[in-house]
Amino acid sequence: MKILIINGPNLNLQGRREQGVYGSESFGEFVPKLRSEYPDISLDYFQSNIEGEIVDALQRADGAYDGVLLNAGGYTHTSVAIRDAVAAIATPVIEIHISNIGAREEFRHTSLLAAAATGSIIGFGLNSYRLGVEALLLRK
Repeated sequence: MKILIINGPNLNLQGRREQGVYGSESFGEFVPKLRSEYPDISLDYFQSNIEGEIVDALQRADGAYDGVLLNAGGYTHTSVAIRDAVAAIATPVIEIHISNIGAREEFRHTSLLAAAATGSIIGFGLNSYRLGVEALLLRK
């Protein structure tokens, strides 16, 4: 199985940014641990602060991956383009959020991605990604 993690804006600051909300572990630390927990899965990682690059990554993933774990960050609430890319591809996309967006500022309560995604995993810290991998494994 091949899974692609796509992270959006500011997730390159994971581990340094708002540690009370997002925790102190960086993706440079977390992704290798996740790979070691799932040695039979090819797990690739992509992060961009640029909306169009996220759209391009989703389009490239179609047919090349068995699933995508997408944390679009702030674009979750604003990007019709990313939502449309999720809807346009056949590869299942699981929406991921580290924090519980429903318990945060009101503008974060609406996800434009949710209706197009296969499912959403929200609020379990970095374990949201582990749960996303498990969700994709259950689809096999």
